[in-house]
Amino acid sequence: MHSGVQAIVTYPLAPLSSPAVPESIDLTVVIPTYNEADNLPAMAAALFALPFPRLQLLIVDDNSPDGTGHIADELAATYNPAAPAGRPRLVVIHRAGKGGLGTAYVTGMQRALAGGADYVLQMDADFSHSPRYIPQMLNVMLATNADVVIGSRYVPGGTLDEGWGPGRRLMSWWANLYSRAILGLRIRDMTAGFKLWQREALLGIGLESIRSNGYSFQVEMAYLCERLGYRLVEIPIHFEDRRIGQSKLDVPVKLESAWRTWQIRWRYRHLKRSPHVARRRDPVTN
Repeated sequence: MHSGVQAIVTYPLAPLSSPAVPESIDLTVVIPTYNEADNLPAMAAALFALPFPRLQLLIVDDNSPDGTGHIADELAATYNPAAPAGRPRLVVIHRAGKGGLGTAYVTGMQRALAGGADYVLQMDADFSHSPRYIPQMLNVMLATNADVVIGSRYVPGGTLDEGWGPGRRLMSWWANLYSRAILGLRIRDMTAGFKLWQREALLGIGLESIRSNGYSFQVEMAYLCERLGYRLVEIPIHFEDRRIGQSKLDVPVKLESAWRTWQIRWRYRHLKRSPHVARRRDPVTN
């Protein structure tokens, strides 16, 4: 356990007694895409059905062969005429080729911050992360003053898709245990890709310094959060298997993530808690 690190708090899915999320917040949802043409229209519709008029969807497409980028442009043309002044509902960043998950998120998050987002949410396009959790994630963030809220598979109440076989479940469990053991962290779901960030946390981490470019991006971001002293809250989610298409988490990506965990530990071996992280009141545990 690292001295001075804020406690990790978990919340059940029961409604919280906290103020409603104000409709005026500027929330940007960053979704990297590669061959998500069949999922993207439904995901956009689900996100824009949420009660947040200023929600912005930011797509970072890596020149998907299935035409995801073109579909994203069409969706932007559909949704943006009704957007609030100065804040388009859907923004598309086109990259020349498959540049990796990490750089896609960094590119999208930096654009979101430059666009004035108060909160930035990262998620997948394939509905493994359900948009129905987003209001609760915002609710928890406002109620606890958390810097990061994580949709977690591995806290009490979190579940995995029934279609996951024993081998896949074991691999996911091992990846989290492996990363937590090497890096000495308390986050239960180290590889979670469903996270809500306060603007100040992303600015404090320094996105320009992130080096991981595969799924180890999630591990590096989690590690920096704990080491710098940010408050993280995990809430349980049901992690669905992707509705359409195939997983991009192949064996080479898994192997890269394994050795990069050691690289992360070495790179940040001298990192201390940031003096710029505001002191937080002690969280109330359940």
